[in-house]
Amino acid sequence: MKALQELARKNIWQISPDETSLDNPGKDDARIFLDANEIPYNKPHNRYPDPWQTKLKATLSQVKGVAPENIFLGNGSDEVIDMVYRVFCEPRRDNVVAIAPTYGTYKARADVNDVEYRAVPLSEGFRLDAQKTLAARDANTKVIWLCSPNDPTGNSLQQTEIEKIIMGFDGIVVIDEAYSDFSPAKLFRSEIGKHPNIIALNTMSKAWGRADIRLGMAFANEQIVKLLNKVKLPYNINTLTQRHALDALEHRQDVEKWVRMLLQERSQLMKAFEYLPICERVYPSDSNFFLAKMTDARSIYKYLTEKGIAVRNESDVELCENCLRVTVGTKSENSELLGALRQF
Repeated sequence: MKALQELARKNIWQISPDETSLDNPGKDDARIFLDANEIPYNKPHNRYPDPWQTKLKATLSQVKGVAPENIFLGNGSDEVIDMVYRVFCEPRRDNVVAIAPTYGTYKARADVNDVEYRAVPLSEGFRLDAQKTLAARDANTKVIWLCSPNDPTGNSLQQTEIEKIIMGFDGIVVIDEAYSDFSPAKLFRSEIGKHPNIIALNTMSKAWGRADIRLGMAFANEQIVKLLNKVKLPYNINTLTQRHALDALEHRQDVEKWVRMLLQERSQLMKAFEYLPICERVYPSDSNFFLAKMTDARSIYKYLTEKGIAVRNESDVELCENCLRVTVGTKSENSELLGALRQF
């Protein structure tokens, strides 16, 4: 791995921590708060949130098995993705490499940040080819994006190929593990001590059922976390989000139950799809969704929309012609979907 000073944008590296710090020595012991221009009424909502999410990170550390200093929290994973560009990629000079198809926000934020985006198609069966992926890099490649389990394909990328990329690239490798709670695959967040160029992403929007609180997580080398902290907005995680996240973490047995039920429903729904005359193939999935190749995805999508059933038409996505991405719902929702498709 290159030194972080070489990988980070020069202007970001040169920002002094004092310029962005919201620390106030002695505030933890204070009884009267007259330092932040908050009005003294309407407690507790009159106070700014903890800018470093100290209590939340301490609890997350216990659940995720990562030290608090290796955790960065964002307003959804999308904020973290955008910040990776802002920290490491010089507009109109640097580039990133990603697989295709994959989560569309990687390219969307590259476009916003004026950074070249190099997409490398997955091999047959949506398999990762480390050699092809590494071949797309050059001296100005700062980041390689990998999503595993991958969206929209649903499959976990081969760990041996991911490891080849980590070992063969001297820049930042971001591994988006948003759907990892549904997969038995090894978690790369556990590898950040071994590989300091890894940034592993996670979220409370999927298995944790808290999409509305917008909490994304990045697990990384402490020095990378410090760089992200230089760039983040002062109070990017509001108090309500922090409270809801702590509540979720205290009830993580609910998440384990939800995941068990969802995996059972996923298995049954995928099997039912295989028997549909209008379905040509169901791809393997380690996620809370699966990809299905249909006889006429556009017409089927339109038909389901008219029935009030929303799925995702992926026909315009590379390698996904005539495919629908179907999120696993409750037993009754899945039954209604199958009933509608049997009448198509």
